[in-house]
Amino acid sequence: MRCLNATVSPLLLEAINERIESEDLSRKKLGQAVAELSKSFTKERSRLTRTYLDDELLGAAYLQYFLPVNLAKIQLLLDEMPTPKPVQRFSVLDIGSGPGTGALAVLDWWSQRKSPYALSVTTVDSSTVALRQSRKLWDRYCRAASIQEADLQTYEGDLERRAWLEQVKQKGLFDLIILANCLNETFADAGDPIMARTIFVDQTLALLTPQGTMMIVEPALRATSRSLHQVRDRLLEEKRCTVYSPCLHEENCPALAKADDWCHEERTWDAPATIRAIDEEVGFIKDALKFSYLLLRKDSKTIVNRRPDIYRVVSELRELKGEKRAWLCNEHGRQEVGRQDRLVSSHNEAFDQWHRGAIVRIEKIIHKERGGKVSALGRIELDAAVKIVRPA
Repeated sequence: MRCLNATVSPLLLEAINERIESEDLSRKKLGQAVAELSKSFTKERSRLTRTYLDDELLGAAYLQYFLPVNLAKIQLLLDEMPTPKPVQRFSVLDIGSGPGTGALAVLDWWSQRKSPYALSVTTVDSSTVALRQSRKLWDRYCRAASIQEADLQTYEGDLERRAWLEQVKQKGLFDLIILANCLNETFADAGDPIMARTIFVDQTLALLTPQGTMMIVEPALRATSRSLHQVRDRLLEEKRCTVYSPCLHEENCPALAKADDWCHEERTWDAPATIRAIDEEVGFIKDALKFSYLLLRKDSKTIVNRRPDIYRVVSELRELKGEKRAWLCNEHGRQEVGRQDRLVSSHNEAFDQWHRGAIVRIEKIIHKERGGKVSALGRIELDAAVKIVRPA
């Protein structure tokens, strides 16, 4: 039992591809630029600067390869967040927008849903080139889809300075605020980057409506994910917001207990043909969407009703000799749980469909005692009822 694969609409892909085709760049050149960017995003992050969006070749590579990937991640979370209440206008703020990643994801999502309300999106980025790209892509999509009730406004500004914040405040409050793959790039030189980012998110939360959602998406790397976990903990400690998802509790993040742990998502998706072609060129396999995220609220709404027997699966289901195991998380922390193959029953057969990100309910977990010590490994017995409450 899995949710449908993430997809970006053909109409939006056409708008992106049309933009790339106008640059007349070969697949080989694009592939080389994609490989270079990928290395900067993962293994050589010290080289990463926002100016890559201003470079003609690197900017084109980002549009062709990374933009559809990041769009799909955001659209997954748009479907996961609470359904917006009926309003005359749905107002969105996309911070560190680049070429309109969040803005275009929302526009495409809003258009596919045939929403009855108008859409207003405000983007903020330090790159003039990226903002121009977002405008061209937005206009091209709106023309192709015959959209009239969608408005885009762009602001150029350094995210680490307050000038943009004061400008945006004049627009009023927003129903959705998106920070996609940008929080980790801010305040890198600050004495306490985590505190600086926490203050930044807190100030931005002031722009959110009482029933709005803040979406923060970060790369599924250990350093960037742990940084997000730390920002989460400080925000919750200061009671600045609550977590809608992925967390099922407001306690400190258990993934921070060990230095080599972190929490991230891995969701299936249907990669567009253009991305599969570049993968073939450079030897990549983009068969899943990996990211870390938070959906934050002010109204204490949560993705499911929280209970001691409700858990989120935070690992893949691992098949060992004679059994399967997975890691779970809730207010009691992280624990590894397994079920022996010989104990499969109609009560616990849903265990075999567990996957990273799924929310599950377990009637009873047994911790057996051996040699006077209680085992840390939890066991699901023959008669223990298991249910997938919400797949990922």
